Amino acid sequence: MGNRRRVAERRKTSPAVIGGMIAVVVVGAGAGAYALYGGGAAADDGTRASSDGKPEVKTGPLSATEVTTTARTFLTAWQSGKVPQAAAATDDPAAARALLTGYTKDAHVKDVTLTPGTRTGAKVPFDVKGTVSYKGTEKPLAYSGALTVVRRASDGKPLVDWHAAVVHPDLRDGDRLVTGEAGTPPVKALDRDGGELTRKTYASIGPILDGLREKYGKQAGGKAGIELRVVRGKAAKAKDLSDKTLLELSEGTPGTVKTTLDPALQAAAEKQVAKKARSSVAVVRVSTGEILAAANASPGFNTAFQGSLAPGSTMKVVTSSLLIEKGLASADKKHPCPKYFTYGHWKFQNDDKFEIKDGTFKASFARSCNTAFISQAPKLKDDDLTKQAQQVFGLGLNNWAIGVPSFDGAVPVQSAAQMGASLIGQGGVRMNPLNMASVSATVKGGIFRQPYLVSPDVDGRTLAKASRTMSAGTLSQLRELMAYTAAAGTAAEAMAGVGGDAGAKTGSAEVDGQKKPNGWFTAYRGDLAAAGVVQQGGHGGSTAGPIVAALLKAGG
Repeated sequence: MGNRRRVAERRKTSPAVIGGMIAVVVVGAGAGAYALYGGGAAADDGTRASSDGKPEVKTGPLSATEVTTTARTFLTAWQSGKVPQAAAATDDPAAARALLTGYTKDAHVKDVTLTPGTRTGAKVPFDVKGTVSYKGTEKPLAYSGALTVVRRASDGKPLVDWHAAVVHPDLRDGDRLVTGEAGTPPVKALDRDGGELTRKTYASIGPILDGLREKYGKQAGGKAGIELRVVRGKAAKAKDLSDKTLLELSEGTPGTVKTTLDPALQAAAEKQVAKKARSSVAVVRVSTGEILAAANASPGFNTAFQGSLAPGSTMKVVTSSLLIEKGLASADKKHPCPKYFTYGHWKFQNDDKFEIKDGTFKASFARSCNTAFISQAPKLKDDDLTKQAQQVFGLGLNNWAIGVPSFDGAVPVQSAAQMGASLIGQGGVRMNPLNMASVSATVKGGIFRQPYLVSPDVDGRTLAKASRTMSAGTLSQLRELMAYTAAAGTAAEAMAGVGGDAGAKTGSAEVDGQKKPNGWFTAYRGDLAAAGVVQQGGHGGSTAGPIVAALLKAGG
């Protein structure tokens, strides 16, 4: 953004009123202190002098009075423009001072009113109302926030647990709020048929629109307006998070960017993820790599493109191609599926400890037998799976250029037990729905085509390529495995009614600290490939499966 003149504001020194509570400055012995009235008198801090005269450090859970008093002290000082006092009420005064100072000087927010809500444990919600004013243009600002009070270990003092999100929920640590002439003009994003893509029409589209603006705003022919926005710090930029507009004071003139999204499929995807909390899905065209739909039940983050999650047994599609190429498995040949297999001092087992006696590799794939894959680990090199993912499926090279920020998957080289776990999509393997939709598209199409949201013809960028393709024999067997799984395996229930040339694979990924695994599903039908995940959903066949199958049907 261009240079902006910063004007210091004079602040009144009258007492601040917050939710019926008055903060009064009491001066004595040459020092200032805040006495808080309303909702009960200020509480004793709980410290007592020990026998040696030193104060004892209070420990244990925070009392309700400690939480509300600390919260009100902080909010009163913030509302009154007393940044040093507000910062001193947090456990990171330097970071708090910098961001709260910027709230006035950089974000140009004035006339702030903060109203505390009802405390829940150590957390206190609050409502924010103010005015953003920049060069004679003003607009009201309103949002809800929350803070958490913690006890400082060194002296037991209750303080606000400082994070940037205390100032605004869209901020991450290291981010800033800035109001001014936007550094990037707005864009008008269009679907493949020329219709406008808006947040109002498509709930998930926000992060995509932000990414399109950041990438194409300056070259799409628009003119910047004035806005309040989140400017991402280094940590957020490293995760490919885009700057975010929070409030437009004056509209710019948008440029136009056309995407590959199909309006009917995008609408269907939005409808499907709305049925399952923490769900995400992506759909691509097999023959071109065009992204036809992407949706997330949690619209604040584009998990479909940027998620980094263990894909569980959907990764067995990639692993199967490796085992078949190396002659370690063949669809219709007998293949071991014991209850347990120990590798690298880890004892692996199948779901419900099942086993398949005298079964084929196709049976193990269709039923998602973990030990059938891990039993082959001793015959593999540590980097075999990494090379297969990169060279055949185009994954993990960090070179996809889809038109907006994305994560290209990761299949790191690992050894011992972690290498064995990688074969079944655990260990260090990380994917998102777009990655796994691309895996199914590669199987169906026979070649990796990098997915893209904006045609490379728009800006001349180079799409990622895989260095080789599977042999005809390997590809034929892999399609046979996925087709059998869709017809008679763990994907059969979800894929019922999905006619034509179809294949699928289910997955469940265990995550530390979660009671239920993440449920995965990847499939193809005709010229469409799709994949989805439901975090903490359980088995992929019953959670992500219906979402993916519905979109394959909707695609005709």
